[in-house]
This record gives sequence, structure tokens and C-alpha cells, in this order.
Amino acid sequence: MDFSHWSSLILILLFVTSTIAIWISGIKLTKAIDAITSHYGLGEAFGGMVFLAIITNLPEIAITIVAAIHKNYDIAISNILGGIAIQTVVLVLIDVFGVGRSAPLTQKGHSKILILEGVALIFILCLVILGAQFSNQLIFFRSTPFEWLIVGIWLGTIFLVASMIETKQKPKPEELVHHLRMPKSTFKGSVVAAWWVLALGAIITLFSGWALEVTGEILSIRWGISGVLFGGTILALCTALPEISTGIASAKIRDYNMAVSDIFGGNAFLPVLFLVASLISGEAILPNLKPSDIYLTTLGIILTGVYMAGMVIHSKKQIFRMGVDSFLVVIIYLLGLMGLLLLV
Repeated sequence: MDFSHWSSLILILLFVTSTIAIWISGIKLTKAIDAITSHYGLGEAFGGMVFLAIITNLPEIAITIVAAIHKNYDIAISNILGGIAIQTVVLVLIDVFGVGRSAPLTQKGHSKILILEGVALIFILCLVILGAQFSNQLIFFRSTPFEWLIVGIWLGTIFLVASMIETKQKPKPEELVHHLRMPKSTFKGSVVAAWWVLALGAIITLFSGWALEVTGEILSIRWGISGVLFGGTILALCTALPEISTGIASAKIRDYNMAVSDIFGGNAFLPVLFLVASLISGEAILPNLKPSDIYLTTLGIILTGVYMAGMVIHSKKQIFRMGVDSFLVVIIYLLGLMGLLLLV
């Protein structure tokens, strides 16, 4: 469908409607997934983490697929890498609105498993930077070795986390990470109904993600906004809405490890989409990264590192209802956006 002849007002309305659909579908999907994984007894680390990472990132998946088909990667790449940065900032919202004055988020939610997930995420982002330094002639099964390595680290981390949970006979409460977003929010209906909600929600989310990519690309061109800037900020924020709503809900039920783990786990999954784009388009993605993409990747590493340091230090100090680490993340992210504006 060609949207290029549509007025900007209609495109804005479609963009906003798609954003609302993603928000609502994200909440419904997580409840349905919780019911399905609980019914079939899927392991928390493998069933929950993989299932949720894929389903709740359907907007990014749709955007990446559409971009790969059109071989127009600017918005898709910046949406993935900018999404990692902005979803890390979601932890600030969880800290303020989910935890509040009781204590900083990383004082409530910290464990060896979270540190492992954070390290894996940083490893993956470092591979993104390394892969961008090589020629696109370095091809291994329709992609570069780095994109395959990213998938390998992501899967390896899942199995390692699963083994850490399963080998603990009596895990400490603060070390047990639940990968289901809403374990105490019941799904009203049978498991068959949950599957129907999952299928319908996935279709709506995929279509909404496609509409966001198409309308966002046209609007960014009309308004003279760089695709990198648009994808890394506005589009990334819209596709992160499910993480915002469910993350705050996780903190409200005092499952703080779950809130942090879902952000780290989702961020680790996003670079896996580079391999998906490469296989669809037949072109290696990482060698085509721009300096602004490397910039966003580095920003994601720094923001993740700040929260990992907060988990180790366990400071109880708060600034404006947030931990010191969250306060630093806000400052660094705002400075990062200023730098991105200068770069693009």
C-alpha cells in the first residue's frame, strides 16, 4: 500500500493509532503469554525469556522485516540501537513510578543473574561495533560471522541462566529472576482463549509495527528529520511502550528483578534482528552501520554499565525519587541525545 500521497495529518493519526494499538496489545499479550507458559510448565528462563522477548518485540521485528524487504535500513537500524538506549531509560520510569520513595530500583532488584544478563548485553553490543569495522565481503551464510555470534551469545545466555536457576536447590529470593512479566495478573479465560489472544495480538502488533515504519519514514522525510534521529528517538519510544507499562506493573507487584531482567533480556534480543534482516535482504547489515549507529550502540553500553554498577554498589541514596544510577542515566541519555543531534 502506497501511503506517500496521503496527507500528513492522516499519517500522524495512523502513527498515533498504531502506537496506541501496540500499547494495548502489549499488555494483553503479556497476560496471555503468562497463562500459556504457566499452563505448559515452560522453564522461566527459556520459555519465558525467549517467548516474551520475541512477542513483546514484535513492533521492532515488523519494522526490521519491512526495512529489509525495501532495503532501507536507516530507520530500522536506529530503531534497534536507539531502542536499546531508550528501553534502558525505561528503568528510570520504573524506579520513579514503580518503586518510588521506598528505595532505588537497583537496591531492590539485583542478582548474579541480572549481572550475567547485563554482561551478555554488553558483549553483544561490542560485537555490533566490531562487526561494523569489517567489509561487507566477509560473508558467512548470507551474513557476517558477527551477526551469527550475536545470536550465539543470546542463546547461550538463555541456557546459562536456565542452568543457574535449575541447579539451585533453594535459590535465595533476591537471586531468583522471574521472566514472566505479570505472574500475579491472571488471564480471564482458558488456555485456548489465551492462544487466540496471542495470535490476534501478534497480528495487530505486527501490522502496527509495519504502519509505524511506513508512516514514520514518510513523515521524517517530509519534516526533514534524519531517519537515524527519528528511528532512534520517536520511533524507539513508541515501540518501547509495552516495556514501560509492564515494567511499572512488575515493580508495583514488587517483582523488581523481573522488571530489570525483562529490559536487559529484551535489549539483548534486539541485535538478533540484524541477522533476520540480513537473511531477508541478502545483504550484511553490520558493515553498513553509520557513525550515528555506532554512537547509539556505545550509548547503550554506557547506560547498561551504569545500572550494573548500581547493582554492585547498592547505594540507598535517592535524588528526585530515583536512585543515583537512574539520575546519572537520565543525564547521560539527555547529553547523548544532544550529541546525536550534532552528529546527524
